[in-house]
Amino acid sequence: MRVFVTGATGFVGSAVVRELRDAGHQVLGLTRSEAGAQVLTAAGAEAHRGDLEDLESMRSGAANSDAVMHLAFNHDFSRFAANCEADRLVIEALGAVLAGSDRLLMVTSGTGMGNRGSGQLRTENDPPVSAKVVPRAATEEAARAVAARGVRVAVVRLPQVHDTVKQGLITYAIQMAREKGVSAYVGDGRNRWPAAHLLDTAHLYRLALEKTNASATYHAVAEEGVPVRDIAEAIGRGLKVPVVSIAPEEAAGHFGWLGHFVGWDIAASSAQTREKLGWNPTGPTLITDLENMRYSQP
Repeated sequence: MRVFVTGATGFVGSAVVRELRDAGHQVLGLTRSEAGAQVLTAAGAEAHRGDLEDLESMRSGAANSDAVMHLAFNHDFSRFAANCEADRLVIEALGAVLAGSDRLLMVTSGTGMGNRGSGQLRTENDPPVSAKVVPRAATEEAARAVAARGVRVAVVRLPQVHDTVKQGLITYAIQMAREKGVSAYVGDGRNRWPAAHLLDTAHLYRLALEKTNASATYHAVAEEGVPVRDIAEAIGRGLKVPVVSIAPEEAAGHFGWLGHFVGWDIAASSAQTREKLGWNPTGPTLITDLENMRYSQP
């Protein structure tokens, strides 16, 4: 199958490209630069020049493929709301090309988008929160709108995806701990974040590509919920800095933009995903990867 992959040179996307190529699929990877094109060529993929703001490059990539995996997102958090709305436009553009065909559109969201009360285990059945509440939910709103027009859509909700180099939002928490000289959590730190190893996540994307017969939502969750205090303590050990509790009202001042997320309790299940796709994550745990990081290298 020929698959158009946005975010093909990113942290998750590059692992997905390797997974697809190893399984015999052809990959057309989006890239903005010549350096990115060289990386894709070395990985056995074909480079497609363009970016998220160039919707025509999105449309042409989709038009020349059997399926689309949309993993790209602009992580400039100073423009977070605007970037979320830009993602809506990208998904609408991709969907317009795929409408009237049976070609699959896969979009990437987060487990925090599942609309459940704090402390409740989120499932694949939970509808997304409104983008008016959490801007990132614009992705799933766009996916639902595209699906309503007859496009087969798979939403992949990601947890904290990790290896020993990066760990999603936790990467920023490590940077903050290095700068502040303390590793912090909010309140009692019992709020939980789900997690999955990078290679397990890439494998899920391939399984979803090959097995999705109708629109679906998947949770790429290997660990349902890792207490944030445990994460902060692992970071503290790695950096050899004190571990401290921050009051909820002080979170924004200490963490900056990350303060919006660190107090979330967003544990999530992947039971339905495992059953539908036969996905069986086997990679290291989040804490294991945090314990094996090289903290001496910023």
